[in-house]
Amino acid sequence: MVYKTDIEIAQEATLQDIREIAAKLGLEENDIELYGKYKAKLDSNLMKTKPGSGKPAKLILTTAINPTPAGEGKSTTTVGVSDALARLGKNVVVALREPSLGPVFGVKGGATGGGYAQVVPMEDINLHFTGDFHAVGAANNLLAAMIDNHIYQGNELDIDSRRIVWRRAVDMNDRQLRKIVNGLGGKSEGVPREDGFDITVASEIMAIFCMSSSISDLKQRLAKIVVAYDRKGNPVTAGQLKAEGAMAALLKDAIKPNLVQTLEGTPALIHGGPFANIAHGCNSVLATKMAMHFADYVVTEAGFGADLGAEKFIDIKCRQAGLKPDAIIIVATVKALKYNGGVGKNDLKAENLEALEKGIPNLLKHVENIRDVFKVPAVVALNKFVTDTDAEIDFVTKKCAELGVNVKISEVWEHGGAGGEELAKEVIRLCDIPSEVNYTYELDIPIKDKIEAICKKIYGADGVVYSHSASKTIENLEAMGYGELPVCMAKTQYSLTDDQKKLGRPTGFEITIREVTLSAGAGFIVAVTGEIMKMPGLPKVPSAEHIDVDDNGVISGLF
Repeated sequence: MVYKTDIEIAQEATLQDIREIAAKLGLEENDIELYGKYKAKLDSNLMKTKPGSGKPAKLILTTAINPTPAGEGKSTTTVGVSDALARLGKNVVVALREPSLGPVFGVKGGATGGGYAQVVPMEDINLHFTGDFHAVGAANNLLAAMIDNHIYQGNELDIDSRRIVWRRAVDMNDRQLRKIVNGLGGKSEGVPREDGFDITVASEIMAIFCMSSSISDLKQRLAKIVVAYDRKGNPVTAGQLKAEGAMAALLKDAIKPNLVQTLEGTPALIHGGPFANIAHGCNSVLATKMAMHFADYVVTEAGFGADLGAEKFIDIKCRQAGLKPDAIIIVATVKALKYNGGVGKNDLKAENLEALEKGIPNLLKHVENIRDVFKVPAVVALNKFVTDTDAEIDFVTKKCAELGVNVKISEVWEHGGAGGEELAKEVIRLCDIPSEVNYTYELDIPIKDKIEAICKKIYGADGVVYSHSASKTIENLEAMGYGELPVCMAKTQYSLTDDQKKLGRPTGFEITIREVTLSAGAGFIVAVTGEIMKMPGLPKVPSAEHIDVDDNGVISGLF
């Protein structure tokens, strides 16, 4: 059987006018801001002026095992189960993250799902969309320019140019920009100093964009950003530079969630896009709350594996925004579990129960974390491939049953919502189970205790090793009054450890904290582990080499 590519499926689809999609939320044309025929922005004030569904919405989080080259299909499952819930007569909205251009042109791909479980128009969403990320990058770089200009114009705040912690940003994988020297060329060209770029989605502006509840909240958070330290060691903020108003002006339209649709016409809000390996990995609070206002069921996702995305979703986003997931879907594939068991990518199609037994502990660890640490009802969604055997599926089902968690086969890639109805029925059942979310740590304990709670409870580490600079930074942050903020771990997505080569469920390891930084505006502290980078690089053969557009504007090679 010859399967169509994701982009071929998307381009062949007949999309509904976005005004028809808005009508499913009870919105009229005057309530939305049109971006062509198939995209629109929604102002957050609609939650005050429009009645919504009138029912308390059920919030469903989709997460996964640690990602592998074999693929898992987290976004695909998120979209597919939303369409399945709609097929079962539920009032549902899916809330997703926006794709970054970096991985689109790099190796990971976009974030619109796949097969017959996609959000559309997929080319627009994956390439620029409504310009939100450009606005985030512009706000980030405006602040950078104002810092350097302040120093050039006399440095009234006495900023120590060696202790500027604010970096520039670009939404592209460009390792050449990780470390630079700027201000060269003489007195009139600025003050020479070391600098660098992060990918836009790793910028604190992106995290603030995603955590803000309104324009006023956005401005307050932007003003709190610590950009540097003065010569006495005191923090210097964006507010002291009087930058928050102009930055907010650049973000005033971007902060409005984007309305699109799935291939089956389910309303979708796509907004915000930090990576969960280097940021908090969730879509915006505004989009989630707006979806919950208009729908009875909201399906959302968090980045990468549950050790990163789900942990940050609960410990950071839910805690700050007052949200609680009613059920969690953990996505896995037989192929990915065999890869975790040591099978090479080219040999994953053959039945291999021995490798499956070695690899399944990765899934089981994530299941245990959801069940025992966060205490949220969960289901394992097993994305089915034609090469999966009954024996392999039965093995995974029995192992998860031993932990009290059901496995449901998902075939949404091939069949859309129809392929996810059994999974959707289980999600509905789980949402009706009374539960209270539990956090990994309390906020009033020392920073190192929070880090160690994540490393030991979620990753399974024996302990944590800190660099001298990381320990010193933690001491300083606690002395400055930032000790009660949650912790955002920056760690490889490929392993429960900080070494991406250690697959499965490793034991007997420690996590090394190389660096600690403050994101005061976003409301968390970032702990950087291992060799994680805030600016990825392109692979040897980037996806960009295969992307093209013809004279009619039709794009090809995009997945």
